[in-house]
Amino acid sequence: MSKYIPGQPLTAIVERIEIQKLRQGDNLILGFSIGGGIDQDPGQNPFTDDKSDKGIYVTRITEKGPADVAGLREGDKIMQVNGWDMTMVTHDKARKRLTKKNQDVVRLLVTRRSLEEAVKHSMGPYTKQ
Repeated sequence: MSKYIPGQPLTAIVERIEIQKLRQGDNLILGFSIGGGIDQDPGQNPFTDDKSDKGIYVTRITEKGPADVAGLREGDKIMQVNGWDMTMVTHDKARKRLTKKNQDVVRLLVTRRSLEEAVKHSMGPYTKQ
């Protein structure tokens, strides 16, 4: 994968995932944890080989929880939450966008390594004409 330069257009293969939050008393449960953000050390991110990637990644999924049921996977990179760009946000801003109290549904755009690999393989070997 080529190195992404912040501020430049980004091409990504994405999947739409809609998570219906689970209500437990006053809490709305998503069933996943995140890591990353522009204020975090990207060298600690185990989900990408690009150690300058400051994106928001799914670090844990609760089995049979709302995110698991919706198809979110550990290692997914969150590109958008309910239309908000998540490629250049702090960890805290990402958490706040995901946990808004007045939203029962979270719509995500995510990219995952397996999606990118599937597209590369479907295109076959590249030969220059």
